[in-house]
Amino acid sequence: MSIIITSVLIVIAVFAIPRLITAVYAWQRVISVENAPNRRIAIVFGAGLMRDGSPTAVLRDRVVTATRLYFDGKVEKLLMSGDNSEIFYNEPGAMKDYAISLGVPEEDIVLDYAGRRTYDTCYRARDIFGVREAILVTQGFHLPRALYTCNKLGVSAVGVPADLQRYLRRARLFWGLRELPATVRAVWEVHVSRPQPILGNPEPIFPTKAQ
Repeated sequence: MSIIITSVLIVIAVFAIPRLITAVYAWQRVISVENAPNRRIAIVFGAGLMRDGSPTAVLRDRVVTATRLYFDGKVEKLLMSGDNSEIFYNEPGAMKDYAISLGVPEEDIVLDYAGRRTYDTCYRARDIFGVREAILVTQGFHLPRALYTCNKLGVSAVGVPADLQRYLRRARLFWGLRELPATVRAVWEVHVSRPQPILGNPEPIFPTKAQ
């Protein structure tokens, strides 16, 4: 019995400790739209599409929050990063269309079509788009992992939560559970394996200006 208990405790520790580390790390880096510093670029993470190709409620909240940063003068450009690995699944495009419908000029929206995971988004923001500082826009359950990943990969970031509504309880439970293995993987990739995502030619957002 003691072996079983010990094994269970080890498994719990493996999943809980990385989540705790990232939560503590993010504690003072999560701020409101009103208190956000000027960072020129906001990175908006993908969060799925409806069957008709429109953004999910979670993704709409992220875009709305990013547009608030834009119209408040906190950022100059919105980097929409998501999955476009299938011809009929285009997260960045859907995010862009929604942002434009909210009044953001098309020229101030940059699309990253290969942001399939948080790690990929942060890595590509640095290496493809030349981002060195940014405001991350996502929900509170995701911000610790996103902030830890981006900062450890060299993108100095603070985060603004996009929790604009009370989501379904089962959804919140699912997200919380999913973050446990996702955070373990993020910490492993940042510090140990350091995989290289899909890259390409550099496309700096501000080619001649420091970000």
